[in-house]
Amino acid sequence: MHGPEESAPERVNAFSDGVFAIVITIMVLELKKPEEPTFGALFHLWPTWISYAVSYLFIAIVWVNHHYLLKYAKGASFRLIWGNFAHLFSVSLIPILTVWIAESKLAAVPVALYAGVFMLVNVTYLVLAWECLGVRRPTAAAVRTRKLLHIRSFFTISLFFLAMVVSFWFPYLGLGLICCCLGLYLRPEIPGKPGY
Repeated sequence: MHGPEESAPERVNAFSDGVFAIVITIMVLELKKPEEPTFGALFHLWPTWISYAVSYLFIAIVWVNHHYLLKYAKGASFRLIWGNFAHLFSVSLIPILTVWIAESKLAAVPVALYAGVFMLVNVTYLVLAWECLGVRRPTAAAVRTRKLLHIRSFFTISLFFLAMVVSFWFPYLGLGLICCCLGLYLRPEIPGKPGY
């Protein structure tokens, strides 16, 4: 029988895929249909569509980056497993904030907490990156990749924090900053990495 250090990360990846699918399903089930069969009623739900679109895009980006990052994992260590659980926990908070933003029509506190959750997702992603990219016996390529990932993560964490603070006074601007942050993760490969 293999210990956690010797086991492959495929089970971690498979479990994570299931959680991501459930989170998206929950968001879909929370979508409200228009009360009347008119375009006006559909437009009235614009906060719902905006919050859902941003959340769906964010979860898609997180999944792609998570999938890419776990390719570097040599095994499923205890730290990787619990770091992954922390990452999935932060992702699981997205549906409730998505609904709150929609129902409050982008009010300040929901948008600020929304940015806070995105920041938490990024922090837990850093924990995974630290474990997956050879923290104990890293190769030269892993060291360089980890450095670039950390630079990007710290930059986006700072932007998410700024979005959280700004949202208390200007929630629309805060949501705009959140969307700008997402653009930095559309492609998981870091510029300059061999094979990019």
